[in-house]
Amino acid sequence: MQLPLLSLYVHIPWCVQKCPYCDFNSHKQPDVIPEAAYINCLLDDLRADAHYAQGRTLTSIFIGGGTPSLFSAEGIARLLQGIERIIPFQADIEITLEANPGTFETERFSGFALAGVNRLSIGIQSLYSEHLKTLGRIHDPDQARQAARHAAQLPLNSFNLDIMHGLPNQTREQALQDLDGVIALGAPHISWYQLTIEPNTLFASKPPVLPDDDSLWDIFEQGHQKLVAAGYEQYEVSGYGKPGHRGQHNLNYWRFGDYLGIGCGAHGKVTQNNHIVRTEKVKHPRGYMDLTRPFIKQTWQVTPDDALFEYFMNRLRLLEDIPKAEFHARTGLPVEQAEAKLAPAITAGLIESDEHNWRTTAQGRLYLNKILTDLMDD
Repeated sequence: MQLPLLSLYVHIPWCVQKCPYCDFNSHKQPDVIPEAAYINCLLDDLRADAHYAQGRTLTSIFIGGGTPSLFSAEGIARLLQGIERIIPFQADIEITLEANPGTFETERFSGFALAGVNRLSIGIQSLYSEHLKTLGRIHDPDQARQAARHAAQLPLNSFNLDIMHGLPNQTREQALQDLDGVIALGAPHISWYQLTIEPNTLFASKPPVLPDDDSLWDIFEQGHQKLVAAGYEQYEVSGYGKPGHRGQHNLNYWRFGDYLGIGCGAHGKVTQNNHIVRTEKVKHPRGYMDLTRPFIKQTWQVTPDDALFEYFMNRLRLLEDIPKAEFHARTGLPVEQAEAKLAPAITAGLIESDEHNWRTTAQGRLYLNKILTDLMDD
């Protein structure tokens, strides 16, 4: 199996408070975040995983959470310098840091850029105060706008604004006005996605009333048109970028590239000895930072059937052709095996197949879950 590009995900687990829709591994921050000790653990964790690089350089780093912008700029600089000493960076590496729009974090944006971060991903979510309150966000609309304007003035390669639709008690007009407001902020990249109720969240235990399917479809259709008219290209289910501003880290995920995962509960996917290996780190900060135990929770080899499903589960998120040669290179499986599994979708007109590529049809993009369900069938 050919070694793909290699990325790194870094998980910082602390937040000011837990949002009711969030199912990520995040924890309410202690009175004093153990920043220096945690960074030491992250670097030791990476040293333990460094053999998976197999001579490759890092093409992207994503520092997520949690709220990574709670860390100091000096801490992020030390983290990035330490990472580069362990695994060298590609010359044009993309380094993204997730940030909240609160004034405290926004003041650090310049420091993050000086530390080596060249892309910020800012969680705006909405520009309506009542919706931010419902979502448990602690910033207000003015702080969101200020954060975006500040990011636009920094020497970054790009920045992303996250915005959600389909919120509790959100009208169609409000959802589209939210999107208009974010477009007006001029971000090179917008992640525009529908709120989903995930298990083990406060919203799952006390489900809010969400817009009906007809409203959601109208919001998507009209919002998509607004984004395209503003010069954004949809290249992924929820990803819209101006030309030259596609998120390279997520692209590597969706193209079934390799990535190391360090930090509490972080997952990794690497190619080793013609097999795909998955890794998972200890989830709770207390256990992860216990130096008497290893950082790794479990490692397992992906079966051929799971490799086929996982490849398409990721690849079908992208609005681009799927090269058959890439499928073989990433999974080690024969193209004929995938062709046979995709046969129902091809017959139904959901997937097109030619000599070199597969591609989803316009109808197929509406039925991605059906395609994946068929792939799971024996």
